[in-house]
Amino acid sequence: MCFGDKIKAIRLENDLTQERFAERLNVTRQAVSNRENEKNLPDIGMPIRISDVFGVSLDKPIKGDTQMNEKIVRDGSETRRARCNAVTAAVGGGLLFLGTLLIVLKGLSVEYIDAEGFLHENFFLLPLGFLCIFCGLTAFLAVGVRALIALRKKRRNGKAPSGASFSCTLAENGGLIQPVNLV
Repeated sequence: MCFGDKIKAIRLENDLTQERFAERLNVTRQAVSNRENEKNLPDIGMPIRISDVFGVSLDKPIKGDTQMNEKIVRDGSETRRARCNAVTAAVGGGLLFLGTLLIVLKGLSVEYIDAEGFLHENFFLLPLGFLCIFCGLTAFLAVGVRALIALRKKRRNGKAPSGASFSCTLAENGGLIQPVNLV
């Protein structure tokens, strides 16, 4: 039994119309209709809300539906990837800031020769600053490459549009790449 049949059975067991069922789950009637007719799969929150609102086990709406199980696994891996991209981008940004700060600090530091003829300068700040900048840029590059690889996999699976009229942009939701229509 697929997910749509399962939620329809739960709805009918409770003698609810699609509209009343949707109200209890805080979704639209169209969302319930689309899910019952297998036009799209819900996010992971929907089976949990169904379980909470109607007092059924999570097994009832989820188990046995291979599409739903695959969606849960895919959503989990995308969430982990987005979190990893966000952390990597934050570390990269921090390293870029630290590198810039070290180079500016080197430029502002005072260099002098003491009475014994020794030069006193903070030369170590330059290589440390450039190293931090290099590592920060590498982190940003890694996030971009990972996002492009994910987009390429989606295109191969037929889940993302391809063509000359589309471009890739980093989204605000954790660095995942989403196609944007430029036309």
